[in-house]
Amino acid sequence: MYHVQIDKWDPRRVTTRGLTLCVCHQQAIESAIGGNAYQHSKVNQWTTSVVEQTLSQLTKLGKPFKYIVTCVIMQKNGAGLHTASSCFWDNSSDGTCTVRWENKTMYCIVSAFGLAI
Repeated sequence: MYHVQIDKWDPRRVTTRGLTLCVCHQQAIESAIGGNAYQHSKVNQWTTSVVEQTLSQLTKLGKPFKYIVTCVIMQKNGAGLHTASSCFWDNSSDGTCTVRWENKTMYCIVSAFGLAI
């Protein structure tokens, strides 16, 4: 199950930039985690894979952006998770996309910031 949040991108460009970012996130999550159940011993491998695959897909777009990608994987056990991030950027060209994915045993939250060069 996916929840997608696109922030700070002009709505006229969401389909070209924001949506592309989020699709890259989703593909990376599916490839790295797929239908696996949460395994503490695999979390480092999964987070590294999601971040590397997302960055690889984004750089293949050949756009004049620098990207910052983060990934959090958390076991579903009833605990809360609160995160915050901040970036000083140009509202007319920069933005972020966050995808929250979950299955029966875990959450995966991937965020990417796109900063125009």
